[in-house]
Amino acid sequence: MLNSIRLGVVMDPISSIKIHKDSTFAMLLAAQKRGWQLSYMELSDLSLKDNAAYGWMRPLEVADDPKNWFKLGIPKPEPLYNLQIILMRKDPPFNISYIMSTYLLQQAATTGVLVVNAPQSLRDANEKLFALQFPKFCPPTLVTTKAEDIRAFWSQYEDIILKPLDGMGGASVFRIRHQDPNLNVIIENLTHNEQKLIMVQRFIPEICFGDKRILIVDGETIPYALARMPAPGEFRGNLAAGGKGMGTPLSAKDKQIARQVGIELKKRGILFAGLDIIGDYLTEINITSPTCLRELDKIFDLDIATDLLNACERRLKKA
Repeated sequence: MLNSIRLGVVMDPISSIKIHKDSTFAMLLAAQKRGWQLSYMELSDLSLKDNAAYGWMRPLEVADDPKNWFKLGIPKPEPLYNLQIILMRKDPPFNISYIMSTYLLQQAATTGVLVVNAPQSLRDANEKLFALQFPKFCPPTLVTTKAEDIRAFWSQYEDIILKPLDGMGGASVFRIRHQDPNLNVIIENLTHNEQKLIMVQRFIPEICFGDKRILIVDGETIPYALARMPAPGEFRGNLAAGGKGMGTPLSAKDKQIARQVGIELKKRGILFAGLDIIGDYLTEINITSPTCLRELDKIFDLDIATDLLNACERRLKKA
């Protein structure tokens, strides 16, 4: 184990997280337990000066205490190359500020800093579109701005899902069934009057058995999933939309999908990812800030954060 690691984290305000289910917090606890030094940043703390990436870093201490879970030191500007590892854990929306931050993090990566996940992959592997690189595992899907295309898809499948390409947590996801009078207004709003690409998919009725989150660490699949069950009257399993998580072993199909996706993730420097699978269909590949780590740890007595840090150490030793 490497004991002299400085680990930086870029995340949403730590004061607002729910530590009992926050995957980033689990990673920070595990790193601190190893004796690693923690440095805290938010997106607005990143900068670039004379071609070197900097961050206003604050020393961070964490405790698994719901009343007093963090302590921050005085902020100080430092070059990111003073760190050995940076966890990029800022939640979507995947907007222009997020994209620009990946260029700064990529500059840090050129100096030998291990950025998790790789900044170029964060830009290239959109969480909705990346799944389409594995078409045999995906439901019928359309990506378009055009209302005419969407209406034709709806006519073919009659029960469809519409969602933005840059959201998370089930936000702005709509289900439209046969003869639903709301289709046109939903298309207008999601596409900004045919100016913004959206994703349309055939509705998968197996959502009643849960939207399975499967975690992959450096290409290796965690052998259990969190099946997120929709709340009564809901079609979305997202925990943020009121879904309830139930632990479940992976099916043979789950393992097949995860194995093939994991190979590509490892090639792209994506050390931590979350696959979303409904029934036998891959619907998303989450790489910005995948969640459900703490839930799976609790249900199955795992330590996924330690698995991730071990993978980070292996990467550093190979560098």
